[in-house]
Amino acid sequence: MTANATLGAPNQKQASGATRWLRRYALQIGITLVAFAIWIFFVIGSPQTFFSRNIYAAFMSTTPFFGIVALPLTMVVITGEMDLSFPSIMSFGMLVFSTVLFATANPWLAMVACLAAGLAAGFLNGWLITKFLVPSLVITIGTQFFWRGVVQVLTNGTGKSLLMTRDTLFYNIFVGRINGWFPMQMIWMILVALLTWVFLNRHRFGAHVYLVGDNKESARLMGVSVSRTKIMVFAITGMAAALAGMIASLELSYYWPTLGEGYLLNTLSSVFLGGTSVFGGAGTVYGTFVASFIIGAINAGIVAVGLSGFWTQLIYGLIIVISVIVQTVVSKKIS
Repeated sequence: MTANATLGAPNQKQASGATRWLRRYALQIGITLVAFAIWIFFVIGSPQTFFSRNIYAAFMSTTPFFGIVALPLTMVVITGEMDLSFPSIMSFGMLVFSTVLFATANPWLAMVACLAAGLAAGFLNGWLITKFLVPSLVITIGTQFFWRGVVQVLTNGTGKSLLMTRDTLFYNIFVGRINGWFPMQMIWMILVALLTWVFLNRHRFGAHVYLVGDNKESARLMGVSVSRTKIMVFAITGMAAALAGMIASLELSYYWPTLGEGYLLNTLSSVFLGGTSVFGGAGTVYGTFVASFIIGAINAGIVAVGLSGFWTQLIYGLIIVISVIVQTVVSKKIS
C-alpha cells in the first residue's frame, strides 16, 4: 500500500498541475478551438481560396483597422466599463491628422497630433465617468455623437486626399508591404497586442485593471486608485482608436469623415468572442487577438464557400453564441 501510494503521488501532482494549467488558460483554449473549427469549415468549403496566401494577406490588411482598437478595449471591459465612442474618435483623430498634415506637410508631426487627440478624447471619457459617476455606456454614447458632430461641422461632410503621403517612408512604415504582400498594419497590430499583453500580465497596472473589474471596493482597500485606472484604460483606448483611424485612412489614401462607422460591432464582437467578461474581471489579449481574425474572416469566408453575403449576420450570431458556450463548458470541465 505504501509503495502504491508513493508511486501514485507524482501522478496526482502531475494531474493537479495539468488541471491548474487548463483552468488558467481555459479562455485561450476555447477561442483557439473555435478558430480552428471555423478554419476547417472554410478550407473544406473552398480549399483553393484558403490554401492561397492572398486571402490571408487580405485578412491581415483589414482586420487591424478594428483589431488595434479591440485589444486595449479589452482592458476597458475588464474594468467593468464600456466604450462606444471609439468609432468617432477614429474620425476625430484623423481630422486632426489631416489638418496638421496640410498645414505643415509633415506626416510625423501630424501623427503625433492625431495620437494626442485620441488620447485626450479617451481621457475625457474616463474623467467624465469617474468624476460624475455616470455609467460609461451613457457617457460614451454621448461622446460618440459629440465627436462625430465635431467632425461633420468642421469638415462639412467632405473628405481629404492623403495622396501626398504615398511613396514616402511614413506611408511604408504604417501600411506598406513586406516582400510585396505582407501588410505593415499587421505588424502594428502585433505590436499593440504585445504592448497590451505586457501591461496586463507583466506590469502592476494590469493587476490593478483586473482588481478593479473584479471588485472595486477590494481594490480601493488594497490602495488601488480606481478612478486613475479607469481613466488610463479609456485614454489608451482613445489613442489606439486614433492610430487605427490613421492606418485605415492611409491604406485608402483618403480621409472620409464617416471613418469608423461600421467598426463598432466588429470591435465589440472581437472583445466578447475572445472571452472577455461583460461583467469585468476576466479577459485575455490572446483571446481578443484571435477573435479579431475570426470576425475579420467571416464575411470573406462565407462568400468563398459559396454562400450569400446575407448569411454574414446569422453566422456572426451563431459563432459568438457557440464560442461562449464552448468556453463555458471548457471552464466547467477543468474546474
